[in-house]
Amino acid sequence: MAEALQSYDVIIDADVDTCIGVLLDFERYPEWSSPILEATVLRRDEDGRGEHVAFALDMRIRTIRYTLAYTFDLPRRISWTLIGGDVAGVEGSYDLEPSGDGVRATCRQEIDIGFWVPGPIRRMAERQALRDSVLEFKAEAERRASA
Repeated sequence: MAEALQSYDVIIDADVDTCIGVLLDFERYPEWSSPILEATVLRRDEDGRGEHVAFALDMRIRTIRYTLAYTFDLPRRISWTLIGGDVAGVEGSYDLEPSGDGVRATCRQEIDIGFWVPGPIRRMAERQALRDSVLEFKAEAERRASA
């Protein structure tokens, strides 16, 4: 996996159920997450939630495809791990904690892209990608909460 676990958190002006709704609505990720070109649920669990989800991401140089397996400890946590694709490893989670201002959403993720990139460049790119992802999630949750 990556040298270090990346983490980013925000306060979202929405309730936990709205945040969970956004995170579980995999097919709509391409509508609000800028790098995601496709998100396809391959398998659902007994509650109808996406358990295996295939993604295609526009990484500027090329399209990256991978499939994640999701586990749920709702309403507090959604976790994922790589089960196949163009990268060597992905593990992550979203933790959702109600706060006085809404929901504190903390995303933690490790990615092993499978080829060497100088450490400072890789860490900067990982931090920026994680930050952008969380901020896009926040915007979509707040948009849905206000609708």
